[in-house]
Amino acid sequence: MSELIENRNNRTAIRRKLLTSASALALTISSAGIVHAEDTDRPLVWIELGGQAENISGQGELYTPGFLSAYSTSSILQEKLTPLQAQRPPLFSTGEEAKISFQPEGSDWSVSASVRYGRSGNKRDVRHQTDEVHYRTYLSGRPKSGALIYTQEKFVDSHVSHNESHAVLDFMAGKDVGLGMFGPDGSSILSAGIRIAQYASNSSVDMRARPDLHFKYVTLPPLRAQFPYFHTYHAQEIATRRFRGIGPALSWTGSASLLGNRDGGVSFDWGGNAALLFGRQRTRVGHQETGNDFPVFDGYPQLVYQHPSAGHPTAGHNSNRSITVPNAGGFAGLSWRVQNFKASMGYRADFFFGALDGGIDTRKNENVGFCGPFASVSVGIGG
Repeated sequence: MSELIENRNNRTAIRRKLLTSASALALTISSAGIVHAEDTDRPLVWIELGGQAENISGQGELYTPGFLSAYSTSSILQEKLTPLQAQRPPLFSTGEEAKISFQPEGSDWSVSASVRYGRSGNKRDVRHQTDEVHYRTYLSGRPKSGALIYTQEKFVDSHVSHNESHAVLDFMAGKDVGLGMFGPDGSSILSAGIRIAQYASNSSVDMRARPDLHFKYVTLPPLRAQFPYFHTYHAQEIATRRFRGIGPALSWTGSASLLGNRDGGVSFDWGGNAALLFGRQRTRVGHQETGNDFPVFDGYPQLVYQHPSAGHPTAGHNSNRSITVPNAGGFAGLSWRVQNFKASMGYRADFFFGALDGGIDTRKNENVGFCGPFASVSVGIGG
């Protein structure tokens, strides 16, 4: 009888163990199903499109022909928008950007490809001229009746064109290493890959000027005549500058939720990047300045007017070199997300150290920088 009771107790214990195991298995499967469902809610692919307005630094030296410094006190060269000011490139370039990223289900790894392209350009035709005119014949300090115009007053005429373009391509693989440090909806992604960058600019300058005009009364018996003295200058420059490089790149991007959750809300985004680019730097610059003086009368030293030397042969320089360019940058901004849609805006800076030969007569390394606001929209697909 005691054996029967004992067998019944053993069967009861076994049933309890089986029920406990089944319940635990069911809970495990259910939990796995919940996690899987959460994973499938996350888009597998994000496509991002945007634009930027970037201030560009390091576009080469301004062309300063000799007559500008020789006649630095000339009133015509101090007018608003001087020949040097007319050469200044636009403050901002405009451009587009695109990015596609993929993160497999249940993985902290992601791969992405992105491109940024910008361009800027301007063309200026600036002319300054004083209003006064001068005649061939004067009587008692006034133009003689019927006298022809000998020459007009001082003038400067500047024609400038400039255009540039730049592009940055990134191919990266990254892993989320945040480990929840920025909250359940935050992220911290460390990436490595390849960066390709290129920059190109073309500019031309054409200046014509008569920066001075002088008159002398000279007695040539039986007449007393007034003779004008002036100088004209013509200066031209054409410059082409290029850089293209490729090399390893690292980046770190982070995001922390400010309002809402992963299904919708506002986040603070930031990031930094560094690269070492191996490439080629090409530059071709040519310029020439000529000058003439009027008039020159042999045998009449009282009419000779001394002026700064003008007239230079074609100058400039060409270079074609292999260089290594360090690159560093970063961004900060805000993003607003609603399910699989995200809009972002912020400020970004990227610097390429020693990328450009900005010299005119000799090689001169310059840093190229792109800084300015950006905005983008992103759409998630899949999941």
